[in-house]
Amino acid sequence: MPSRRTTIGVMAAGLIAVTTTLALAQSNEGTTMTATTIVQKISFPLNDHLPIGYHEAGRRSVTVDGETAELVRYERSDARNAGLGGEHFSTVIANNDRLKGFARIDLDLIGRDLPSREEAQAIAMDFLQKQAPDLLPGMKLSWIDPHDEPLRVTRGGTNEDLTLTGMKVKMRNTADGLWFWVIVGANHKVMVFERDIHWIRFPGHRGTEKWLHDSWFVDNGHSLSAT
Repeated sequence: MPSRRTTIGVMAAGLIAVTTTLALAQSNEGTTMTATTIVQKISFPLNDHLPIGYHEAGRRSVTVDGETAELVRYERSDARNAGLGGEHFSTVIANNDRLKGFARIDLDLIGRDLPSREEAQAIAMDFLQKQAPDLLPGMKLSWIDPHDEPLRVTRGGTNEDLTLTGMKVKMRNTADGLWFWVIVGANHKVMVFERDIHWIRFPGHRGTEKWLHDSWFVDNGHSLSAT
């Protein structure tokens, strides 16, 4: 399936707002950010986030809350811990070229000290200002805490389940009620970004599909080769 994102050097561009004035206000409910915005095109620099030595392993069309998007998965060229559950870097980009999210699940990020909450928030804000500034005017900070992601590795012919931990900065867009977050890894870089997440309050679970999460992918019987 040909795509202008076939090589890792290609950037995904989308029409989003870029902030020109930012003001932080504290309230009892959390942190609210207001902004004056203008509109311009912003590109997602894939090469800035894709780990060295990764190559494309699969892509497929997906649906995110009824909207068509493309899931692209990259895995290590040396095939270390390849396959669902293992190491990967994956992106979900909507048909309008909006980056919906990406995830770096990488063994090299395990066993290192996490950034502080203050450091994680600063890194998250810098990322959002560059890649999703349209989220900032209605941003409300919910919490900042460690967050675990599963990782399956193979050592000496034996499968081993590990935990990859990052510092999650969880926020809500008060303009539309949808959630978004940035998870900062032990290398002080963004490990996971997800946006426009619909949450079903009762019985209390995520409504938006979890294409970046291998456990959900497997549980729902999906294949990387589907289009």
